[in-house]
Amino acid sequence: MADLNHVVLIGRLTRDAELKYTTSGQAVCKFSIAVNRRRKNGDQWVDEANFFDVVLWGRQGESLNQYLVRGKLVGVDGELRQDRWEQDGQNRSKVEIVANNLQLLGSGGPGSLPGNGTGLGGSGSYGPGSYQEHKGEGFPERRPPVRDPQGGASHDGFTDDIPF
Repeated sequence: MADLNHVVLIGRLTRDAELKYTTSGQAVCKFSIAVNRRRKNGDQWVDEANFFDVVLWGRQGESLNQYLVRGKLVGVDGELRQDRWEQDGQNRSKVEIVANNLQLLGSGGPGSLPGNGTGLGGSGSYGPGSYQEHKGEGFPERRPPVRDPQGGASHDGFTDDIPF
């Protein structure tokens, strides 16, 4: 059986992202997110924050770095990696999330992309009226309901009688 290492989280950045480059010129964007978890404490529900370090490599890290600001809501899809080293004779380790895909979530605010106002950079869902805007891109053309010429009720243009 194969091993599985897959993480999907939605959380808010705890600080602005930091972009650096390796000696070979590879971009490395690092940031931390807080993910709240609700748990019951006696008779009350309380939010408990969990903090995760995230690493985003390459061009995606370069292009999204400017939008990854403190407080921005993001969706992270990636895998866990454990970094090990020795410091002062002690073995150390740290688990990070290496992001394969990152989505900017929410609307407006300091970290949103310009354009559609969704914060999704054009990859978000299409709202009402999108049929007209995206005609010819795989979206059906919106048609008004057809009225019966005898003044009867409107119907959707289908002529067959389906009993269900």
